[in-house]
Amino acid sequence: MNDIEIEIDGQAVSAPPGTTILKAAEMAGVRIPTLCHAPELRPSGVCRVCLVEVHGARTLAAACHTPITAGMVVRTRTPRVLDARRAVVELLLTAHTGTCVTDPSAKNCVLHKLASDLEVGPPRFQVRQPRSYPPESENPYVCRDLSKCILCRRCVRACQEVAKKDVYSIALRGFASKVVVGLDEPLTLEVCKDCGICIDYCPTGALYAPAHVVDKG
Repeated sequence: MNDIEIEIDGQAVSAPPGTTILKAAEMAGVRIPTLCHAPELRPSGVCRVCLVEVHGARTLAAACHTPITAGMVVRTRTPRVLDARRAVVELLLTAHTGTCVTDPSAKNCVLHKLASDLEVGPPRFQVRQPRSYPPESENPYVCRDLSKCILCRRCVRACQEVAKKDVYSIALRGFASKVVVGLDEPLTLEVCKDCGICIDYCPTGALYAPAHVVDKG
């Protein structure tokens, strides 16, 4: 089947059918920021950080899961796109009650870096009851701090698609949504021993290795 011709930020790009806008942009050397996306995982379009403008479309499109079509004209850095990305990151920061400002490991937080790249300041939105959870540092294999979780679902998908273990799921609705193990139980499953796949895919440090594992490593 013949490749599809599109335009991204003024560049002509040719890619096979089924290629996403994000992948086509990478082929053209155009960087589109992502948060919930990982090349090894199925696209989900959860975070909306990768929004782009497609000529003729009424709404912005998530580049990570929108396939290209013949003649498509994409703009990745218009004022509308940048404003939307900033708003998305600001909303994520509102629910992200981690200590990014004072945490020395903040440089490893992808959300923190995105906020810096997009010049997003402190969230303007007020939350009546911020999501706050005590760190689960007693877990033997994977520790969790759900106050830093932004529900990107990368841990859920990595556990299902890469580790093939299906430990995590999403529970509750709306602002109360959270990543849970079983019926919201501590993460002490033997199946998690010597795995750590979810830690590798977590972009905010909500999942981390226990101290004895770090010391051993």
